[in-house]
Amino acid sequence: MRRHFLIISMMAFMSLYAGIGCSSAQEKSKNKPEEKNDVEQTDIPKVYMFKAIDSENLVKIYEALGREATGKVAVKLSTGEPGGHNFLQPALIKDLIQKVDGTIVECNTAYGGGRANTESHRKAAEDHGFTAIAPVDIMDAEGEIVLPLTGGKHLKHDIVGSHYLNYDFTIILSHFKGHAMGGFGGAIKNMSIGIASSNGKRYIHSAGASTTSWGSPEQDDFLESMAEAAKAVADHCGDKILYISVANNLSVDCDCDSSPEDPKMGDIGILASLDPVALDRACTDLVRASEDHGKIHLIERIDSRHGMHTLDHAETIGLGIQKYELIKLD
Repeated sequence: MRRHFLIISMMAFMSLYAGIGCSSAQEKSKNKPEEKNDVEQTDIPKVYMFKAIDSENLVKIYEALGREATGKVAVKLSTGEPGGHNFLQPALIKDLIQKVDGTIVECNTAYGGGRANTESHRKAAEDHGFTAIAPVDIMDAEGEIVLPLTGGKHLKHDIVGSHYLNYDFTIILSHFKGHAMGGFGGAIKNMSIGIASSNGKRYIHSAGASTTSWGSPEQDDFLESMAEAAKAVADHCGDKILYISVANNLSVDCDCDSSPEDPKMGDIGILASLDPVALDRACTDLVRASEDHGKIHLIERIDSRHGMHTLDHAETIGLGIQKYELIKLD
């Protein structure tokens, strides 16, 4: 009964955020994807793309980045809330994770549900098939640590699972899709909220006000806090991090939802970059540029939550840039 109550409470809270919106569309965010052109490309991040989504192309796009994952490798992904079904499937990601001898890493949630403690989180990972393909580490099972942050407007630091310091390299392997609070979930959301401990998640959601409550911050303050937490992770990793996003099962809801809405548009592909801001921008651009009429639902979710503001703030604080060169590999 308690678990059922927590799940209902979470959905009610997310519904409250669903009312937070931006009345005007973000014109600067409606550009079509950047293709290779004659503009000087020296400092423009490359975003690689395969339209075909399969395990072989996932390995190939990792190799295209030219940055080898060495040492003890953390692969940050979502193991999916029990009841959900849109998360990245083990059969798709198995070859990549085993190629880098990676460990799947997660932290416990801060909203109740089926992954709020280590025992239930491990069970969810097992039930969804992840423990069959790689070790799974719930990084805040034994506590948390603080990562320093420079240039934060809301956060003084980032609070992550203590086990994160055990890893030499991080692969941010994200399922790009919508999100009830952030508008969309991609690389930045995965590395900020995802690597944060339960207390760290509350710290981000409350825009730095609390580690015990989500609070009720302004929407832009929450979005900016996600970008700031992501920067703390990126600064910690230096060049020992890379970003891959799979844009499939494009629901307006995230993998933390136990009853996500079914996707209304078709899959886009696999994208990868060494710049998380460029990667998230490319994914959103490709949604907007799609000829699939069903895109209107995902675009509405992104814009109604002012989701592109996350990228604007991320660029302002130096996490990355929104301009990119799209390199299609198929």
